[in-house]
Amino acid sequence: MKLQNLFPISAIVLAGLMTGCSSKLDSNLDTVTPNNVNSTVIAAATPIIPVVDLGLASNFAILSKSGVTDVYKSTVTGDVGSSPITGAAVLLTCPEVLGTIYTVDAAGPLPSSVNNPSMLTTAVSNMEAAYTDAAGRINPDFLNLGAGSIGSLTLTPGLYKWTSTLIIPTDVTISGGADDVFIFQVAGTLTMSSATNVILTGGVQAKNIFWQVSGAVTLGTTSHFEGNILGKTGINLQTGATLNGRMLAQTAVTLQMNSVTKPQ
Repeated sequence: MKLQNLFPISAIVLAGLMTGCSSKLDSNLDTVTPNNVNSTVIAAATPIIPVVDLGLASNFAILSKSGVTDVYKSTVTGDVGSSPITGAAVLLTCPEVLGTIYTVDAAGPLPSSVNNPSMLTTAVSNMEAAYTDAAGRINPDFLNLGAGSIGSLTLTPGLYKWTSTLIIPTDVTISGGADDVFIFQVAGTLTMSSATNVILTGGVQAKNIFWQVSGAVTLGTTSHFEGNILGKTGINLQTGATLNGRMLAQTAVTLQMNSVTKPQ
């Protein structure tokens, strides 16, 4: 009789403990920040976000406003364009580009460059609009993740924001499906160490990854990067670095024996 009286009380206590644990877990899931993430797998709270519309800028592997410098030999798969600066500022040679080089005048690389200033004006305008769109997205799923250092992390779909610089000192993995979108907002510079890789898993497509960067972007020697770089300042690839994505710079692009491939 005494045991029967105790059982309901113990059941109530156990239920209360379980409820308390559940509430704590739910609270942690709602506020995933760099201070309480213990796993290297980062799961976004809101994984579905709209893609950034690149407009005519999507036709380019490299598009800049201040020209493209190059240390031979680079390989660019996709179109190259620069505006409003003269075509003389595009220093890639025709054999390095598996696509068309568009310039605002007849001073571009011969014999392959095409003079099309009106199209370039529209493409650059679309590039700037895409930058503004990406920079203007609000309510990030992660704020200052890793205190600005994301090496060794696995990132899932969502909106990420850093209020200062971002560095990638070791390999980072981007994981998701073929239609998932990733937007990375960087208020400072973006620097990737040499021989470091951005790795895609689960079917993620580089065309759906957007790196909006206010400061200069520097990809280290023999590193590999994935996604569209929307740069307010220069985008610099050091010797042997490769990119599966787009270099869309509001100033200059620097190449040094690199491979750049526009994603399909």
